[in-house]
Amino acid sequence: MADQIPLYPLRSAAAAAAAAANRKRAAYYSAAGPGPGAERPSRYQLEDESAHLDEMPLMMSEEGFENDESDYHTLPRARVTQRKRGLEWFVCGGWKFLCTSCCDWLINICQRKRELKARTVWLGYPEKCEEKHPRNSIKNQKYSVFTFIPGGFVLAVTITREAIDEFRRFQRDKEVNSQLYSKLTIRGKVQVKSSDIQVGDLIIVEKNQRVPSDMVFLRTSEKAGSCFIRTDQLDGETDWKLKVAVSCTQRLPALGDLFSINAYVYAQKPQLDIHSFEGTFTREDSDPPIHESLSIENTLWAGTVVASGTVIGVVIYTGKETRSVMNTSNPKSKAGLLDLELNQLTKALFLALVALSVVMVTLQGFVGPWYRNLLRFLLLFSYIIPISLRVNLDMGKAAYGWMIMRDESIPGTVVRTSTIPEELGRLVYLLTDKTGTLTQNEMVFKRLHLGTVSYGPDTMDEIQNHVVDSYSQTHSQAGGNTTSSTPPRKAQSSAPKVRKSVSSRVHEAVKAVALCHNVTPVYESRAGAATDAEFAEVDQDFSDENRTYQASSPDEVALVQWTESVGLTLVNRDLTSMQLRTPSGQVLTYCLLQTFPFTSESKRMGVIVRDESTAEITFYMKGADTAMSTIVQYNDWLEEECGNMAREGLRTLVVAKKALTEEQYQDFESRYNQARLSLHDRALKVAAVVESLEREMELLCLTGVEDQLQAGVRPTLEMLRNAGIKIWMLTGDKLETATCIAKSSHLVSRTQDTHIFRPVTSRGEAHLELNAFRRKHDCALVISGDSLEVCLKYYEHEFMELACQCPAVVCCRCSPTQKARIVSLLRQHTGRRTCAIGDGGNDVSMIQAADCGIGIEGKEGRQASLAADFSITQFRHVGRLLVVHGRSSYKRSAALGQFVMHRGLIISTMQAVFSSVFYFASVPLYQGFLMVGYATVYTMFPVFSLVLDEDVRPDTAMLYPELYKDLTKGRSLSFKTFLVWVLISVYQGGILMYGALVLFESEFVHVVAISFTALILTELLMVALTVRTWHWLMVVAQFLSLGCYVASLAFLNEYFDVAFITTVTFVWKVSAITVVSCLPLYTLKFLRRKLSPPSYSKLTS
Repeated sequence: MADQIPLYPLRSAAAAAAAAANRKRAAYYSAAGPGPGAERPSRYQLEDESAHLDEMPLMMSEEGFENDESDYHTLPRARVTQRKRGLEWFVCGGWKFLCTSCCDWLINICQRKRELKARTVWLGYPEKCEEKHPRNSIKNQKYSVFTFIPGGFVLAVTITREAIDEFRRFQRDKEVNSQLYSKLTIRGKVQVKSSDIQVGDLIIVEKNQRVPSDMVFLRTSEKAGSCFIRTDQLDGETDWKLKVAVSCTQRLPALGDLFSINAYVYAQKPQLDIHSFEGTFTREDSDPPIHESLSIENTLWAGTVVASGTVIGVVIYTGKETRSVMNTSNPKSKAGLLDLELNQLTKALFLALVALSVVMVTLQGFVGPWYRNLLRFLLLFSYIIPISLRVNLDMGKAAYGWMIMRDESIPGTVVRTSTIPEELGRLVYLLTDKTGTLTQNEMVFKRLHLGTVSYGPDTMDEIQNHVVDSYSQTHSQAGGNTTSSTPPRKAQSSAPKVRKSVSSRVHEAVKAVALCHNVTPVYESRAGAATDAEFAEVDQDFSDENRTYQASSPDEVALVQWTESVGLTLVNRDLTSMQLRTPSGQVLTYCLLQTFPFTSESKRMGVIVRDESTAEITFYMKGADTAMSTIVQYNDWLEEECGNMAREGLRTLVVAKKALTEEQYQDFESRYNQARLSLHDRALKVAAVVESLEREMELLCLTGVEDQLQAGVRPTLEMLRNAGIKIWMLTGDKLETATCIAKSSHLVSRTQDTHIFRPVTSRGEAHLELNAFRRKHDCALVISGDSLEVCLKYYEHEFMELACQCPAVVCCRCSPTQKARIVSLLRQHTGRRTCAIGDGGNDVSMIQAADCGIGIEGKEGRQASLAADFSITQFRHVGRLLVVHGRSSYKRSAALGQFVMHRGLIISTMQAVFSSVFYFASVPLYQGFLMVGYATVYTMFPVFSLVLDEDVRPDTAMLYPELYKDLTKGRSLSFKTFLVWVLISVYQGGILMYGALVLFESEFVHVVAISFTALILTELLMVALTVRTWHWLMVVAQFLSLGCYVASLAFLNEYFDVAFITTVTFVWKVSAITVVSCLPLYTLKFLRRKLSPPSYSKLTS
């Protein structure tokens, strides 16, 4: 078999030089003397010595490979016995001799090899042996501990990071599940863990304590029979919500009486909607049985926090069936585009590994057990696959996150997902919420319109004067009665055809705004206060300094604060009454008969109140113009003025009233209570009863409230648009307001046209409107959620294609589900990277659906912030986060990833050259610690220091956001750049290996010393070639790695000839090879910078 293997001697380009070199090597090997090397004829013999080829034992055969895999260790080490004397010895030989002596001494100290000696052995008495001998064990292992260090380190880093994150999640879960609550039993109160609570338990929740499960509210320590809860972690709203206890259980004298009654709660099946609930409370031991309807105001959802008093509730849903858990979508694990691209390149490298191994086996001639040789080559060239890439990238991502959080220009920024910082540099679409994100969610009352007269910020004093005049007349007519009084409007209400004066109309409007709301004044506890419920007492001091307003909407608070500013102040509210204070100090009391809360379907809210002084019953209602226009009496100004206010960026509300007789109200109340007790279609029946009142209501006024823009929104949006990012605004607000905010915030530039998509309800209408939109060019699109749903149902692809061509898109009246769907469709249809930004719980789905989610810690709570990948405090921080940190993270990771690949490719190229020269031998070039050190201490620090590199300064990136456009093209990491690095690796690997083979003289071990040292120097120089902006830590990393390598030479006598590496010959040969491998690349880089400079070069010069 061996005779059939063709042997190809090494040929040189210059025949004479090759002949001389081969003669020298042949002479050396023939003079090697007896030993393993003596029987191994040179592979560098000339072709005319072919007669001896048949006698040459092939070390590449299976037997030779299994006996000793490291051929070059069996080659003899000839020592130079004669040294030149004279001046050269004094100049050079002295320090060489000293260095060699020091190195030998260190080696003897650190790696004392056991000296073999003759021995005397006593028969049967092993303990008499004076020396310690090795154990009689066989060791056939191929690998040492060092071999597994790189792979083990990679796995350890990844597993450790995941384990730490999982352990932190476990600790958070354990902390929540271990919280103790008081459970009410027949024997009294017992402490129970949150995780042990069951359906049917009676749980006591104290003030500022988290509600552990979904409960029906039975009792409270508050005298009013109600309590406030904070829901910011459930729905993202920071305003307190008022909850009402079941009246039947609230009236019981003591807590223990809950066990003395025979009662049960019927609750609907668990569902997603956190804003609705249908159920009934039934007490069977009374005569007749008591049936009480339960709604959302009687519930306490898990995750909310009790803000006042102590509450007792019965558990109805636990664990996965609670509203909060059912609304929590399992967040998907996000993988960055850069990671996916690197995965593709790694697959290409794996194919290259297999192909190279097959080629080597093919050139061997498929001799012997070729599949074994194939596996050996796969192992030898396995460094083509960059095992350390994952570790370097993960450490780099952690470094980027640290830099982002340490940036003083964007204080308060938190990186919650450390795996995707590069995504910030690849974004094409930014989808943003409006309220609280672009705007401050701080409402300011701006305009009151009565149809014939309009009041703005400059004329609010006139309103105040009208209110003061109205109540001063009332006070004088009341004859000094200060307890309860109201203006005599009986005549006016009985004769509606008489034209009212402006003063009376203003007064009616202000009173309606002051009464029609869900706002509750809350007074801070003062020294000497006995209980938390004292604020509910009428006779206390309602001082303005201690009062704050709580409501489910900031619009509501703004309206009540405005009525206070013009003289009519809300001082107290409980479940059954409301009290207003007039400018003269009178307290007017109104009995709250019914309250109809605002819903997204009805888009309006209402109250029915009875004036305690006159017994007049009035139904007040306010809502969106679209809902109220069909309810109020005919008028010719409402629609026009609503449009005018919306164009000013104001949020409008229409306010109306209707006077009711006692008979009308009693009839309504009976029908309403009957509908509320219904178990089937309760919501529809209740809505039908309420709508019976909503007819021909008297239009009082139109209010306009402004939601002010966040600081720096305009320049930030301008910057993002210049960076090539297309911005979509997804909001639940009305079309007119959304359009106005889009223009005032410069989301839509001043020169752009706006196409407002007409409302469509059918496929035909959608088809016509899409054709009309197709004829428009370079205009922003404004579309409502209902029309969007129709378009996506019938023409999803066509609509997305047209919308993606728009410079900006505004979607109004969007539900949270629609927001998330739009994000998913954008990713699906364009394949580009998307970013969603919001501040409320309704934005969580959108944030989690996007490639990169950014949450703002705003007035709507922290739910969006906690669910996002990045958390910021202000919208204007998005600009720097993207154009500075996104750019640097992507650029650095691209350079780092390609350099780690280059590090593996260059050593694999050297291995391929080495094997091909020595008859395609599957023998490793470097072994043991050399391979471990190459990937770690010798090159790790300089390569990783690339995470500090930056191509442009941060202020330059902010000043020229147009530079961001190049990043979205992905040119920093592509198959083109990858191919360039492959060519560089092949060139440098070939030069290093062939150079070492050509220049080595006396023995083969010098090839290892020369090539490995040149390899380390080449890697360090290549890092320097790649760096664009030097950091002092980069310089430290270079010298640290070089120092580690030089210091380790003293201990690597197993791989290096210490005497040889301290010679001038070694130095100049290594220098020559290194220069040849790096100088052409430096030259090419210089020429490329001159002839084809990058886009940012002019800005940095």
